[in-house]
Amino acid sequence: MLSTSRKSAIALGAVALLAITGCSGGNSANNSGEGSNAAGGSLVIDTAFSVETADPGHSYDPTGNMLAKAIYETLVDFKGSDVSTPIPGLASWEANEGATEFTFTLEDGRVFSDGSPIEAKDVVFSLQRIQGMVDAKPNFLLTGVQIEEVDAETIRFTTETPLLQLPAILANPALGIVNSDVVIENGGTTDGTDTAQKFLDGTSAGSGPFVLDTLDLSSQIVLKANEEYNGDEEPAFDRVVIRNVSESATQLANLKGGDSMVAMDLNGDQVAGLGDDLKVDSVPSGQTIFLLLNQSSDVAGDLADVKLAEGIRYALDYPALLELAGAGSVQATGVIPPGFEGALPEGVTQDLDRAKAALAEAGYTGQPLKLQFPNDYPVGGVEFTPLAERIQAQLEDAGVNVELAPAPFATELDAYVNGTEGFGLWFWGPDYADSANFLPFGPGLKVGLRSGWAAEANPEIAGLAAGAASATDPAQRTDAFTAFAEAMQAEGLFVPMIVPGRNIATSAQVDGAVYNSVWEMDIAEITPAG
Repeated sequence: MLSTSRKSAIALGAVALLAITGCSGGNSANNSGEGSNAAGGSLVIDTAFSVETADPGHSYDPTGNMLAKAIYETLVDFKGSDVSTPIPGLASWEANEGATEFTFTLEDGRVFSDGSPIEAKDVVFSLQRIQGMVDAKPNFLLTGVQIEEVDAETIRFTTETPLLQLPAILANPALGIVNSDVVIENGGTTDGTDTAQKFLDGTSAGSGPFVLDTLDLSSQIVLKANEEYNGDEEPAFDRVVIRNVSESATQLANLKGGDSMVAMDLNGDQVAGLGDDLKVDSVPSGQTIFLLLNQSSDVAGDLADVKLAEGIRYALDYPALLELAGAGSVQATGVIPPGFEGALPEGVTQDLDRAKAALAEAGYTGQPLKLQFPNDYPVGGVEFTPLAERIQAQLEDAGVNVELAPAPFATELDAYVNGTEGFGLWFWGPDYADSANFLPFGPGLKVGLRSGWAAEANPEIAGLAAGAASATDPAQRTDAFTAFAEAMQAEGLFVPMIVPGRNIATSAQVDGAVYNSVWEMDIAEITPAG
């Protein structure tokens, strides 16, 4: 059997969800009526909202994940910013050697916010409810997973193929456990006819440190401490106000003026100028900004040659590109970002001779390459237009003629997803804390197919991806992901460039506000300073 402790040895590094910023302005503390800094008082957080609901079963946005984390508990957890080691949340677990059967045992005595006990039936209902809601954003997380109640404290998960990443998946806040009796009474079902979202947008039914007080998706969300909470993250504040402040400059002004205690969306330049009375947690986000070179002759014509990607990969000056990213950002060392299992220790360094040789082998003789990218969607503070302009200038030095073709995110997203971009600038953020999230870059898989890269185009890399996906031995799994990353860097059609930083700034009055790539920030870990 693979126990919880053994699984910690195979868990993986930092990830991030795709950040989608809100569009509404912020509210002042006078509007929220909150200002106490003492323990038991109020905590005020400014962030750009990306949230659609308080129902965890429908939530899959950064602010929504942070909200769900505060209200609902999951079977599996992570501590602080470290997502390399899954730890028990509501349950501990064991798995068979083939990683096709996982048995979870609930912690004794845990209760929901109404004081009723958490039982296996609640777990089964919560997760089968999501499986039944085929249009729910988190639905895909549990594809191919069978869930059954063994007894009141035990749940069994089974899969036809190895799923060693299941504990990491179950830490996603969207898979928070709800009080089945309460939710069923208010429209909850597992057969796809569920109508409980409206209820859960007004009243929470979880076991987390906080409960929902009020929800306004355009302005602010207010939480109250859960009086029945009996876990190990006892909240230090009676009340939390999460305010929608879309402008980072306004967040900074509120923080400096004492109108808030946490600002979640400051860019690298802003945090570099913070005074001594303010603190910042600045780390790589786990998202990867990359270039793709389409391998479909219908899209790229006679430039559908993987050697073109190699030429561009070695033509770029990565430290100069990284200057645009700011604090917390690092160079992407491959399609698996630094900190993840199998990530390469170093990224590519510029080599113009190698670049020109690869371009010549690809038959490139100065044909214009149209670089398509979204121009209204910064990622981790990185604006794509200046990044594209710098890429254009650097590639010109290597003899590559680049024409910029910016478009709104919604427009360009269709071209990217439908595989009609010949040369694209995009980003990727995984859905849970496991390197399996980066296998879709392989030939014949999701991102590879978006780039016209069929499995038969490189059977060796396709085989490496399949081997990494099915590996169950921890050491062999790490080796498999490393081999995949090495092959992708040598023969792949992607050019990973930047892992943007994420900066969370706080006043000197609080501690514990750190970035977590799964749920943005654990509000319950924030305490008064000192």
